[in-house]
Amino acid sequence: MDFSNYVVTVCIFLTFLSMSYGQSSDRPVIVIDPGHGGTDAGAIGVNGVLEKDIVLSVAKKMDSLNTHLFDDRFNMYLTRYKDTLISLGGRTQLAKMLHADVFISLHCNQVTNKRVTGSEVYIDKKQKLHSGASNVLAFAIQKQLSDKLGFKSRGVKDANFQVLQETTDSCPAVLIELGFLSSVDEAQHLMTEEKYNGIALAILESINKIR
Repeated sequence: MDFSNYVVTVCIFLTFLSMSYGQSSDRPVIVIDPGHGGTDAGAIGVNGVLEKDIVLSVAKKMDSLNTHLFDDRFNMYLTRYKDTLISLGGRTQLAKMLHADVFISLHCNQVTNKRVTGSEVYIDKKQKLHSGASNVLAFAIQKQLSDKLGFKSRGVKDANFQVLQETTDSCPAVLIELGFLSSVDEAQHLMTEEKYNGIALAILESINKIR
């Protein structure tokens, strides 16, 4: 991790400590990781929408719904609350420092074929301490996205993503690809307030089912 990211991570962590001081420790700690940010836009949709903006909007909706709909059932933290770039190591280090019970990284897909659509949920390829629980969570999320929102399910898959490699020994961890920004329809849907609410609620309900 470079020095600037280290400073940002430490500052965020200290903020989290001050925010959580005095709160009940029996609530599950959920870390939501909106991918990319800052100079890293991630995928760019056919309509110009940016992956980094979509995933941050969904993460903030999850935080808000946890407070107003789930009565703060979870101790929820985001790896970034603004359009800033945090290193992959900084994101996973934060989850470990917070002793996360669940780690979820949010992303959007993009491919050359504009007809490809659907959501994917990834777990770490190697067998680790929380691989089983990660698999259960991944299938729960995929089912919620499909049943409640009509997302085409592209399945639960294995991958070597760094954020999964570095967290799955500490807690259940998944990476969600919410849809393809290379698809005109999905890019349009993934920039609406209604869709943000739906995705956020589907993921929260999935977490609630396994906790």
